[in-house]
Amino acid sequence: MRVQRIDLGELLVTWQPAGRRATAWKPFLHHLSKDQPQPRRMIKLIARRKLPQVLTAAQMQAILDACEHLRDRLLWAILWDAGVRVGEALGLRHEDLAISERELTVTRRVNDNGAQAKSATSRTIPVSVELMRLYARYLTEEVGGLDSDYVFVNLWGGRRGRPWTYASVYDLVKRLRAQVGFTFDPHWARHGYATRQLRNGVPLEVVSKLLGHAW
Repeated sequence: MRVQRIDLGELLVTWQPAGRRATAWKPFLHHLSKDQPQPRRMIKLIARRKLPQVLTAAQMQAILDACEHLRDRLLWAILWDAGVRVGEALGLRHEDLAISERELTVTRRVNDNGAQAKSATSRTIPVSVELMRLYARYLTEEVGGLDSDYVFVNLWGGRRGRPWTYASVYDLVKRLRAQVGFTFDPHWARHGYATRQLRNGVPLEVVSKLLGHAW
């Protein structure tokens, strides 16, 4: 029995009269065939979106271990434990961290370092006791009596007490990448937070609110 082969590409193409194309683009030598029917795709093929990159627990531990200062370690711990964006972390004030309640509050406000929180409404995120212990150590051992409302500030370079900037964070990222030997991005910690919450059975709408997404 002879099997007939069908070109699937032909099933996705129809022909329409010339002059009805929606785009102004014309192929080479279009003028020679402008009066002929033109092919047009009937079905748009949508490429599958890539899954978000996620830091593993082992990778995050390697990053934390590579941090030279408590300030740097605290930044990554907050990104991992609270799932906040870099801009939200850079905009944190000391009043936003409640040690006894083990809560972190993200509030949209004008920041001197240009950091921004995307969500227009404030949200409070429960965090671990280990994170709050690290924050307490940071206050005692590195911040000391420094007069600044911002959690993340310059302590050794530039103007002491000035809030950290996006550029400062990405300088840190480059240094840490060289030390740990793998590529990563701060936003991957946020993806990891969302993944862990969902795997732990937290409802999607709750995770969405914790991340600051509109629901």
